[in-house]
Amino acid sequence: MGFTEEVGIDLGTANVLVYIKGKGVVLNEPSVVAINRDTNEILAVGEEARQMLGRTPSNIIAVRPLRDGVISDYDVTERMLKYFIKKTCGSGRFFKPRIMVCVPSGVTEVEKRAVREAATQAGGKAVYLMEEPVAAAIGAGLDISKPDGVMIIDIGGGTTDVAVISLGGIVTSTSVKVAGDKFDESIIKYMRKEHKLYIGERTAEEMKMTIGTAYPREEVVVKECRGRDLVTGLPKSIEITSKEMMEALDEPLQVICEVAHGVLERTPPELSADISNSGIVITGGGALLHGIDKRIEERTGIKVTIAEDPKSCVAIGTGKALNSIDAIENNQMNKRRSYI
Repeated sequence: MGFTEEVGIDLGTANVLVYIKGKGVVLNEPSVVAINRDTNEILAVGEEARQMLGRTPSNIIAVRPLRDGVISDYDVTERMLKYFIKKTCGSGRFFKPRIMVCVPSGVTEVEKRAVREAATQAGGKAVYLMEEPVAAAIGAGLDISKPDGVMIIDIGGGTTDVAVISLGGIVTSTSVKVAGDKFDESIIKYMRKEHKLYIGERTAEEMKMTIGTAYPREEVVVKECRGRDLVTGLPKSIEITSKEMMEALDEPLQVICEVAHGVLERTPPELSADISNSGIVITGGGALLHGIDKRIEERTGIKVTIAEDPKSCVAIGTGKALNSIDAIENNQMNKRRSYI
C-alpha cells in the first residue's frame, strides 16, 4: 500500500473514527480494547472487543481507555491508536503520516500533551490538535470563516461540547462530562430503582438507541429488557416503554439544555442575533436520540437542526482541516519565530 500522508482522527470516548485525505472516513470502531491480564497482550480491538464487554473470563479484561473525552489509560490508548493507524494506513509504510486529532474544548494542557504523545508514539510524524466543536461545525458543512456566528452542540460519548463559533474561532464554549455514557448510566440507575433489575452497559445502550427518547413520542414504543432480578438474583425480562425511557433520561438531558442556555446567555448580542436566524446545529452520536432537537428547541426557543450523518461530523471536519494543515504549520512557525 502506498504511503498515506495525512490522517484525521476523532478520538472519541465511545468510538474512534479515522479519516484519510482523498478517501473519506475509512474506519469507525468502538474505543474498546480486550487485554489478557496475565501476558498484557492485546487480544482484540474495536468492534470485536466491544462484543466482549461484560462477558470476559477473569484473565481477560475489556477496557475503554478513554473516559469523559480524555485519556484515562495512556498505554492502552497508544496501543489502540497504533492498531487503528496500522489498519487504515497499512503496516509497510515508509512515510509517517501527519495526524490531526480532535479533543474536547475544555481539555487541560496536560490532557492535550497526553493525546499528542500517544499519537506520536503510535506513528505520527507531526501531530496537530483541533477542538471538537470547530471540527464538528466544519464537518456539518457550516462556513465558520465568516463573521456570522454559528452555534454547535456536539454530543459525543463522554462529553457534550457547546460552542459559538465566528471567524474560524470559538467565541464562547462550555464542555460538560454529560453525554452518551451518562445516558446509559441513567438508564441502568432507573432500571435498578424502579424495576429492581440490574442491566449491563450494552443492554442500556441498546435500549437508548431503540426506545430512548428526549421528547414525548406520538406513539409509545415498547421493548423487552433482560437483566438480573436484584431480589431473587435470577435472570428476568420485563417490558419497558419509551415513556419510561424519557423519565430515565431526563436528568442528563436537563444538564445539556441548561449548558446550551448558559452559552447563549454569554454570547455577544450581535452573534446571538445571527444564531436566532441560522439556528443551532447538533452533531455527535447523541444527536441520534429521538426528539433531542425538539427538547433543546423548547428550552432555548431557537430552531434546532440535526447535522447530516452526525456521528461522522467531527472526523469529516478534521479531515477537511487537513487541507489547511500547511497554513497551520506556517502559523506555528511564525509564532515560534516571533518568540525568539
